[in-house]
Amino acid sequence: MSSNTPTPRRRSARRRATAIGTFTAVAALLGMAVQAGTATADGTSAGTKADTGSLPMKLSPSQRAELIREADTGKAATAEALGLGAKEKLVVRDVIKDRDGTTHTRYERTYAGLPVLGGDMVVATDKAGKVKDVNRASKASLTGVDTGADVKPAAAEKQALGAAKAEKSTKTKASQAPRKVVWLVDTKGGAPVLAYETVVGGLQKDGTPNELHVVTDAATGKKLRQWQAVHNGTGNTMYSGQVPLGTAQSGSQYTLTDTQRGNHRTYNLNRGTSGTGTLFSGPDDVWGNGQPSNMETAGADAHYGAALTWDYYKGVHGRNGIRGDGVGASSRVHYGNNYSNAFWQNGCFCMTYGDGAGNAKPLTSIDVAAHEMTHGVTSATGNMQYSREPGGLNEATSDIFAAAVEFNAKNPSDVGDYLVGEKIDIRGNGTPLRYMDKPSKDGRSLDNWSSSAGNVDVHYSSGIANHFFYLLSEGSGKKVVNGVSYDSPTYDNKPVTGIGIEKAAKIWFRALTTKFNTTTNYAAARTGTLAAASELYGGTSSAEYKAVANAWAAVNVGARP
Repeated sequence: MSSNTPTPRRRSARRRATAIGTFTAVAALLGMAVQAGTATADGTSAGTKADTGSLPMKLSPSQRAELIREADTGKAATAEALGLGAKEKLVVRDVIKDRDGTTHTRYERTYAGLPVLGGDMVVATDKAGKVKDVNRASKASLTGVDTGADVKPAAAEKQALGAAKAEKSTKTKASQAPRKVVWLVDTKGGAPVLAYETVVGGLQKDGTPNELHVVTDAATGKKLRQWQAVHNGTGNTMYSGQVPLGTAQSGSQYTLTDTQRGNHRTYNLNRGTSGTGTLFSGPDDVWGNGQPSNMETAGADAHYGAALTWDYYKGVHGRNGIRGDGVGASSRVHYGNNYSNAFWQNGCFCMTYGDGAGNAKPLTSIDVAAHEMTHGVTSATGNMQYSREPGGLNEATSDIFAAAVEFNAKNPSDVGDYLVGEKIDIRGNGTPLRYMDKPSKDGRSLDNWSSSAGNVDVHYSSGIANHFFYLLSEGSGKKVVNGVSYDSPTYDNKPVTGIGIEKAAKIWFRALTTKFNTTTNYAAARTGTLAAASELYGGTSSAEYKAVANAWAAVNVGARP
């Protein structure tokens, strides 16, 4: 163990994970992190407190389960009230309840027993059970769909395997055989299409596990859409200093099992690329030495980042775990050899981290953990499809809450910023992977929306929403936050004044959980965040509502009020 390197220490699971050193650094942090601006661009005050009635209740797992049972019991009546056809059924995915009694129930749909991709919706009801609002992924009618396929499943599978090989995937095989679905996304004339959905496994070209979804028209054999379900991201590691960790003790052994956060566990893949790995364990309650050569160091960083993210969602937004059910995900570190990425998978309900070039910089920092765990939250809520504009919003949501978690953590060794991957030097020139104040500084990301945004890789079209969120939080122009200099432009060359990251994050979270769906594009995201701001901050005349509108206009989505 190095004598001059801070040593991450384990702490009993009874103690909460908060950064050691926070109290000694708090004065400096407060001095640097004052949020820019207390007014919107039109000069009106933005000091409104959130409407507590519109904030989500903090539900226990049993309370959430009871709400889901109630929604499931009444789903036939809900389908009738919504005017759905006799062959349509609702499937309850999630339930959120506001403090004023409003319940937001997220449904998927089936037609004649087939899943309807793009048929999801969120139904808001008041305390009396009366429908207040319905947010649909598609408004198309599901009537008269012919469920007889002309194309054989084998042809759809062959097409999917070909798509994976075109992406230079290896070890490709159909991990999910073609299944019949009704496709309701961007179809010609809005009409539903009978299709096959095939999932291809194996590995992507960089060694990331593959879960490529390919949708094939069951009548013509045409490929309708493909998207990757394994969501990638990057960040920093070995920069959180000495931190407490939630662990468990059994006899003389300790494990990286956080009993206070849904039994989140951290595993060592030991350079492997499959399986769960080995749960970190040891005879003492000290993990790692701050150096990548010690295998425990990356485990400590990943475990700490997961705890901070859990605490953020629960403490700020009232969400008890990724799915809201109190169950912790797991982390796997030391994936592959020289693997410079990290990813989230629904299948294993886990985050996985590589060790970077030369296995010298594991991608296990606070913002990476938050980014990957947020992909899980998105999957359980808005579930924006990971392609085209919805995919850009999906990826941006992870960057947005990575920043929010980092600011909320107040770790003096890794202070909050609006940069992505600022510590790992993945480009080899000391620059971050992405910038939120001016995304185009990375050479590929979009600052503003255009009609071609849906044709850009989701990691770069995400720049539009990242830029919006930065402007909503901090405003345009030059400023310094936590020692980092920013200079954010606007599409219309008009100023935007921020409302602070806490308010901006509350607005985005409410939109994600009650407005967004699988087909949400940038125009719909504007509508959803405006509705969220109105509900949280006192209507359409509030400063916060106007700030949201101005920030979207500043990235060429909609007009200024």
